[in-house]
Amino acid sequence: MKKKVQRLRPLFRQYVFPCSGTEVAKIQRRAVSTDQPLHAHEASLYVHWPYCLKRCSYCNFNKYIPRSVNHVLMTECLQKETRTLLQLSQVSKITSVFFGGGTPSLAQPSTIAALIGTVSKHAQLSADAEVTLEVNPTPAGKARLRDFVAAGINRFSIGTQSLCDASLRVLGRDHNALQALQTLSEARTLCPGRVSVDVMFGLPGQSVESWESELEEVLSVCDDHVSLYQLTLERGTSLFRQVKLGELSVPSDDITATMYRSARKRLEKAGFLQYEVSNFAKDNAVSAHNIGYWKAQQYIGIGPGAHSRFVPLALGGVHREARTQTLEPDVWMWELGLSRISHQHWKMFSPEANLQDILGMCSDVEELQKKGLLILDERGLRCSWDGMALLDSILPVLLLSLETLFHMCRPAPSPATVD
Repeated sequence: MKKKVQRLRPLFRQYVFPCSGTEVAKIQRRAVSTDQPLHAHEASLYVHWPYCLKRCSYCNFNKYIPRSVNHVLMTECLQKETRTLLQLSQVSKITSVFFGGGTPSLAQPSTIAALIGTVSKHAQLSADAEVTLEVNPTPAGKARLRDFVAAGINRFSIGTQSLCDASLRVLGRDHNALQALQTLSEARTLCPGRVSVDVMFGLPGQSVESWESELEEVLSVCDDHVSLYQLTLERGTSLFRQVKLGELSVPSDDITATMYRSARKRLEKAGFLQYEVSNFAKDNAVSAHNIGYWKAQQYIGIGPGAHSRFVPLALGGVHREARTQTLEPDVWMWELGLSRISHQHWKMFSPEANLQDILGMCSDVEELQKKGLLILDERGLRCSWDGMALLDSILPVLLLSLETLFHMCRPAPSPATVD
């Protein structure tokens, strides 16, 4: 009996939240002023698409290489989490949306359209709000750009990384320089003035001269927005192991510093504004989403491993929460599906007893329902928003009821087993 009750405690803590999203995140809270913070009802939205076709040699992001993707289920879960966090935050205006990953250009345009529609239904999203999609510049990615625009995307961030085929092979990328250039051209045709290109420096075999030449080529095809990223060797990646074993070598810190200074001068000369460490924009092409992070504005992250920072006004707005969603996609989707104890899931756990019969005859549970703290109906068992704030005091009541019932239902030992 003791083991069964101990097993129930995390189950109840996980599943009696009022709706999905809250139970799939690690949460840290920091007290805020009793007055509502500036722009308390505004936030940007980040959507994490965790899937890729392959893992790049340098990447340690939260990404997965699945045999197949259930696009319908993934869409439903992303929509569900969006609704939940918008309700919890009480955000009424989304200032920008960013689809990142992973490789979000592997998502179906219908998924993008569904998410944008969900946001628009539950919060204000102006027609000219920045909606960005990260794109892997493969032929397949290029072919779907027009469909993504029709779905609501109005800005592309192209993960070019390099215009040197040898460097792209070292990085494990699944495109070549020509394909990147073709994708950039198509993106700029569809979203003029709203295309960003990612390029990396400090790569194996790269010199200051080759880097400067590559940057010139980048500027000849994309002069809206450039993001410069110095290669970081992350533990656990194949590139880290190759460098550690001496199979590859990267430029020294002094050389990479020279590369960065050289790029800054060249971009400044070309009329770019450096508005943060890695990002440069020309002709007012500054990313509203990036600016929001740097100004410490609220942001909501949905999807496996996504991070959020906002004040949950639905819970009184006395804490600012930093949330990291469950990392692994299958677990994340499973948890979203079990956002409450449904009758169906309860039967899987305990087929010998009906959930309504177990808790419906408990006077303490009945009192919690009368106070509006607990809901037990045909859909299952869950807390109200007010009840969630008192979850630690509600759980012992539920567990005691279950322990009493299991004790009553436990069969008496047969005479043969009595000492």
